Amino acid sequence: MANKYLNANNLDCPLPLLKTKLSLADLKSGQILEVTATDPTSWEDFASYAKISGNELVHAEQNSGKFIYRIKKK
Repeated sequence: MANKYLNANNLDCPLPLLKTKLSLADLKSGQILEVTATDPTSWEDFASYAKISGNELVHAEQNSGKFIYRIKKK
Protein backbone atom coordinates (compact mmCIF):
# COMPACT_ATOMS: atom_id res chain seq x y z
CA MET A 1 0.00 0.00 0.00
CA ALA A 2 1.42 3.37 -0.99
CA ASN A 3 1.37 6.51 1.13
CA LYS A 4 1.39 8.79 -1.91
CA TYR A 5 0.66 8.38 -5.62
CA LEU A 6 2.24 10.12 -8.60
CA ASN A 7 0.82 10.03 -12.12
CA ALA A 8 3.74 10.55 -14.51
CA ASN A 9 1.92 9.16 -17.55
CA ASN A 10 2.66 10.84 -20.89
CA LEU A 11 5.73 12.60 -19.48
CA ASP A 12 9.05 12.09 -21.22
CA CYS A 13 12.43 11.59 -19.58
CA PRO A 14 13.59 13.14 -17.28
CA LEU A 15 10.25 14.44 -15.96
CA PRO A 16 8.99 11.20 -14.35
CA LEU A 17 12.16 10.92 -12.30
CA LEU A 18 12.27 14.62 -11.41
CA LYS A 19 8.66 14.55 -10.22
CA THR A 20 9.44 11.40 -8.25
CA LYS A 21 12.31 13.12 -6.44
CA LEU A 22 10.04 16.04 -5.52
CA SER A 23 7.28 13.73 -4.31
CA LEU A 24 9.67 11.67 -2.19
CA ALA A 25 10.80 14.85 -0.44
CA ASP A 26 7.29 15.12 1.05
CA LEU A 27 7.42 11.62 2.55
CA LYS A 28 8.88 10.37 5.82
CA SER A 29 11.44 7.59 6.05
CA GLY A 30 9.83 4.20 5.39
CA GLN A 31 6.86 5.60 3.48
CA ILE A 32 6.11 4.42 -0.05
CA LEU A 33 5.52 6.39 -3.22
CA GLU A 34 3.72 4.68 -6.12
CA VAL A 35 4.51 6.08 -9.56
CA THR A 36 2.78 5.26 -12.83
CA ALA A 37 4.60 6.16 -16.03
CA THR A 38 4.43 5.48 -19.76
CA ASP A 39 7.98 6.46 -20.73
CA PRO A 40 9.85 3.22 -21.59
CA THR A 41 13.19 4.70 -20.51
CA SER A 42 11.81 5.00 -16.98
CA TRP A 43 12.40 1.26 -16.47
CA GLU A 44 16.18 1.70 -16.31
CA ASP A 45 15.98 5.19 -14.80
CA PHE A 46 14.07 4.09 -11.70
CA ALA A 47 16.34 1.11 -11.03
CA SER A 48 19.43 3.33 -11.30
CA TYR A 49 17.89 6.09 -9.20
CA ALA A 50 17.08 3.66 -6.38
CA LYS A 51 20.68 2.43 -6.26
CA ILE A 52 22.17 5.92 -6.35
CA SER A 53 19.73 7.56 -3.91
CA GLY A 54 19.60 4.78 -1.34
CA ASN A 55 15.82 4.58 -1.62
CA GLU A 56 14.44 1.08 -2.15
CA LEU A 57 12.61 0.09 -5.32
CA VAL A 58 10.21 -2.40 -3.73
CA HIS A 59 8.10 -3.02 -6.82
CA ALA A 60 8.52 -2.57 -10.58
CA GLU A 61 5.91 -3.76 -13.04
CA GLN A 62 5.45 -3.37 -16.77
CA ASN A 63 2.07 -4.04 -18.36
CA SER A 64 0.84 -2.98 -21.81
CA GLY A 65 3.10 0.05 -22.09
CA LYS A 66 2.47 1.25 -18.54
CA PHE A 67 4.99 1.08 -15.75
CA ILE A 68 4.26 0.99 -12.04
CA TYR A 69 6.96 1.61 -9.45
CA ARG A 70 6.83 1.61 -5.67
CA ILE A 71 9.72 3.34 -3.96
CA LYS A 72 10.34 3.18 -0.22
CA LYS A 73 12.00 6.31 1.12
CA LYS A 74 15.20 5.73 3.08
